Amino acid sequence: MTVARFWRKIPQRYNLIGTKCTTCGRHFFPPRTFCPDCRRNGKIIDHKFAGLGTVVTYTVIMTEPDQFASPGPYILAIIKLDEGPQMTSQVICDPKEAKIGMRVKSVFRRIATDGESGIIHYGTKFVPVE
Repeated sequence: MTVARFWRKIPQRYNLIGTKCTTCGRHFFPPRTFCPDCRRNGKIIDHKFAGLGTVVTYTVIMTEPDQFASPGPYILAIIKLDEGPQMTSQVICDPKEAKIGMRVKSVFRRIATDGESGIIHYGTKFVPVE
């Protein structure tokens, strides 16, 4: 198995795939194998999130590790997906435009690189909804 194929086989990394309990309707990201509310009575299925959400809180990171793809200061936020779960992700916009309550949508972007000519890692980031 090649490294590229290995990363493609992690659906939540590229497609915002989580799970949903069909018994109570609760959504989970990252995926879970059982519902903490319904326990054994819950039936868990895969769920592809729509990728829309709201910024709950954020911070502006002023220093950047060399392997990250984002130049200059960048925004790291906790985003509440419309289906309920919260996740941490980068929001791509001018730090002056960021605000709590801002609507965002997921996009597929480069996340990091292992060295100058190493493996490039892709994944989900968010941008403001226009």
